Amino acid sequence: MRWTQRMTVVSTASAEYRLLEAMPLPTALIRGEQVLRVNAALATLLGVPASELEALSLSESIRRFVPAERGWVEPLYESLVRGGPLPEGPVWVRVQPVNGPQRTLALRHAPGAHPDELVVVLLEAEAEDSVRRLTEALVAAAATMLRCRDERSVLETAVDAIYRQGFSVSVVYVDGDAFRYGPLRQSPFIVAEAEQLYGMPLADVRIPNAALPHFLEVLERRKAAFHHDMLGVARFPPSANGESPVCQLHPPDMRGLDAPILVDGHPFGVLSVQGPALTPAGASTLELFAQLVGGALENVRHHQMSAVRLEEVSRLQDELVARERLEVLGEAAGVVAHEVRNPLGAILNAVAVLRREAHLGPTGQAAVGMLEEEAIRLEDIVRDLLDVVRPLEPRPRPVQLGELVRRALGQMHGPPDAPTLRFSVDEAAETPPLEGDETLLQLAVTHLVRNAVQASPAGGKVRMTVEPADGGVRLVVEDEGPGIPDVDPQRVFQPFFLTRANGRGLGLAIVRRVVLAHEGSVRASSRTRGGARFELWLPRAPSRMSPV
Repeated sequence: MRWTQRMTVVSTASAEYRLLEAMPLPTALIRGEQVLRVNAALATLLGVPASELEALSLSESIRRFVPAERGWVEPLYESLVRGGPLPEGPVWVRVQPVNGPQRTLALRHAPGAHPDELVVVLLEAEAEDSVRRLTEALVAAAATMLRCRDERSVLETAVDAIYRQGFSVSVVYVDGDAFRYGPLRQSPFIVAEAEQLYGMPLADVRIPNAALPHFLEVLERRKAAFHHDMLGVARFPPSANGESPVCQLHPPDMRGLDAPILVDGHPFGVLSVQGPALTPAGASTLELFAQLVGGALENVRHHQMSAVRLEEVSRLQDELVARERLEVLGEAAGVVAHEVRNPLGAILNAVAVLRREAHLGPTGQAAVGMLEEEAIRLEDIVRDLLDVVRPLEPRPRPVQLGELVRRALGQMHGPPDAPTLRFSVDEAAETPPLEGDETLLQLAVTHLVRNAVQASPAGGKVRMTVEPADGGVRLVVEDEGPGIPDVDPQRVFQPFFLTRANGRGLGLAIVRRVVLAHEGSVRASSRTRGGARFELWLPRAPSRMSPV
């Protein structure tokens, strides 16, 4: 914003002189040839007391402090005093302080509250160009932040952009009744010395709120604070021996800015920037950038919340479709079970009678054996079908998942001439027990292990791992079979989804129903080196286990 727009209300009233005095930029108020008021920043710049400067006429001030530019600066101000137009943009002049080298400054003009008053503000020429470069860099960083999808990426992008402009920067999180350090870009020497004083990495240091009152003030006022003297503000709290790293390590001319980061209207943290080239104008740009950081963090949270809600909607929709499918399947399964089980019982009774017949030859015995095998297989299919659709009512008790895995392996019986598979069970020693229905969990584990055995080739290996994970226990079963077909891996848990010609498509559906009844999760994937991987997770103590 141009100074002509920002500074249109300046009065010669004494109360407003105090406002002028508080400005951090060198500023003067003039009326004709008279210098009405100069602030402390201008007196410091020129090295002359404010009272002495106010006693000089405008012409005397120009001759004394702008001697190299006197030839054209005097006519310019004479024109302004007569009501001439204000210059467009800054006026560059070489100013000679009483003590110190000549400095090139940009003079900005604005009309005062009265027609005959003029406000003059001096800006460092290099600082103004630095502010322009800083603004351009932060605008580009803000566009990048809006594309970030996690909070860490937003903050890393922000501190990188500020650090590349020559400033030290850190983000300090609000963590309950304490502060802690987030992403930062500081001198490695300063970080090393600070960590040596604290005896731990900065990321592990929790700083009580009372130890950083300037941060608390920034968050309470929701307004940035610019510090002309970094040594006057403790950037790090004292260590155990009472030493403060900032007092020892920062140079005496260091300036600083603390800007609040607000997310959804709540304090998130503080953006803390330091550097000798930091100016009030640059600080204003950084304060606005801190607001953009907060907006980018809000954007990330909204995206994450939307993703969670979309996932929840998809899950509920899948469950609804699965329940409807099971209802239809349940009605059909009841009819099939009723109509098939009675004939199967009769067939198996007939098989038992035929086996006692002595006159059956080898061919007859083989035919009877085949009949019995197929009848038992059909009975297993009916039983699995009923397991898929019948309501599950878990009765929880302490269960060791590793014991269920070993028990399932003991139930694996194949033909005498079948090639022997290799099994490995790796159970972590600290694996805790679960609260679950032992019968149902045994059913699920047995089907999962049987699926791996049936998918494995001759001489293959089935690996099983049981370990604690995320507040529960994880079982991983890996085989060396053909892997998951080129479809959505979750489809393998649907009833009658077949991956083998001799499969039934019911075992994994049973696994999923049992796991969901225990508030767990199960997923399938293909291994990079061939084979399938099934990962089952169960909570240690489900909050509820209602019938499914």
